[in-house]
Amino acid sequence: MRNHTVALLSIAILAAFAIYIVLPVPHPDWLVRSDLVGKPTPLELKLGLDLQGGTQVMLEADLPEGKELQDGAMDTAKIIVERRVNGLGVSEAVVQAQGESRITAELPGVSNPDQAVETIRSTGQLEFVDPQGATLSQGMVINTTNKPDAVQQHLEANGEGPGDPALAPYGDRAFQTVMTGDVLRTAIARQDQFNQWEIGFELTGSGSEQFYSYTSTHVGQPMAIVLDGVVLSAPVINSAIRDQGVITGQFSRDEAESLAIQMRYGALPVPLKVVDVRSISASLGQDSVRSSVIAGFIGMGAVFLFMLFMYRIPGLLADLALVLYIFFNLAIYKVMPVTLTLAGITGFLLSVGMAVDANILIFERLKEELRSGRSPRLAVEAGFSRAWPAILDSNLTTLISCAVLYVFGNQFGASIVKGYALTLGIGVLLSMLTAVFVTRSFMRTLLGSRPQQDHSAQTIVGY
Repeated sequence: MRNHTVALLSIAILAAFAIYIVLPVPHPDWLVRSDLVGKPTPLELKLGLDLQGGTQVMLEADLPEGKELQDGAMDTAKIIVERRVNGLGVSEAVVQAQGESRITAELPGVSNPDQAVETIRSTGQLEFVDPQGATLSQGMVINTTNKPDAVQQHLEANGEGPGDPALAPYGDRAFQTVMTGDVLRTAIARQDQFNQWEIGFELTGSGSEQFYSYTSTHVGQPMAIVLDGVVLSAPVINSAIRDQGVITGQFSRDEAESLAIQMRYGALPVPLKVVDVRSISASLGQDSVRSSVIAGFIGMGAVFLFMLFMYRIPGLLADLALVLYIFFNLAIYKVMPVTLTLAGITGFLLSVGMAVDANILIFERLKEELRSGRSPRLAVEAGFSRAWPAILDSNLTTLISCAVLYVFGNQFGASIVKGYALTLGIGVLLSMLTAVFVTRSFMRTLLGSRPQQDHSAQTIVGY
């Protein structure tokens, strides 16, 4: 009985914690995730593009006439775009190649589509430039030795006349690039003591030596920080910099976060232009969610009634274990987090059916043990033990299939397949826990609280 009490207490603690996670109540900071600037974000279910709407962007390589794509350039660009999208905090974003020169990105629930599009398409070539006595100010367009055509590319991209002296006062001059963004270890947007947005950055080992070598010999002189040929800031070097530094400017929060993401995840190997942007309405998602929820409740209600009718009290205990199983799943979806799509919801509902299958196997084995003349308690233990190999084999084959589907979906950008495989795999693992541990603990406690009579278990299970 002491072991039964410990088991029930463990189940109660896990259930209470799962319910606390699932309910829409405030959660402590140590339990929630943080955004790019360290601000805690609410612990909530993440919905995919098909359920909450969002933005779909198609990008295409934008090369000068006569220049060809290098082998592997689009694959590298896809990886960098995917990292930038993830850096934006977009859940279940899908980035995949389309043909030889195009990339599509699906961004569920983005709050600022224009800023997101600019972040993922910008080439993001960061340079630290020696002004060489020139006065460089924020917003100025310059050529550098690393990007000699920066002025022309920027003016053409923004529809400006190539001779605009306000934007490019040094149009024919190429400034020396001292270092590129490769020397950065990380960069993060943050607020200073005056609540102004800035980008703090840390340097790599080799980058620290380069930075120190230059800044130690140029104290009191400006150093321009340039992104894609546009001067972000030209601060004066107050002292030698070795490990970390700060980029200041009149940044908004979105601009600071966008720049930090581009600095962290490197420059695109090929310029990209936006071919198509589509805003997907959430109305379809709401209808789909409503229909899926109704179908799920009907299906689970039918399962609960079946278990109760077929197995009486054990069926009721199995229904209670299934309710806990649902809370466990939802809690994991919030904490990981798992982004729910229609395919993901399908995987979850299928896993509920597999959890019921495990209980049915156990209860049928229990009936067989009772028919063979075993005592009620021995029949329960034997029923669970002998049903376990079949439960393990069936669930193991399903988990292998989930692993194959997840790898396939990850390799080919099939997010629908990934979502289905992930929710089904999580559900299968939890179904084994609830069927073998939770239901078994309930049955042991039930029999332990009844007088030991020959037919007590037969009466309980309806045999």
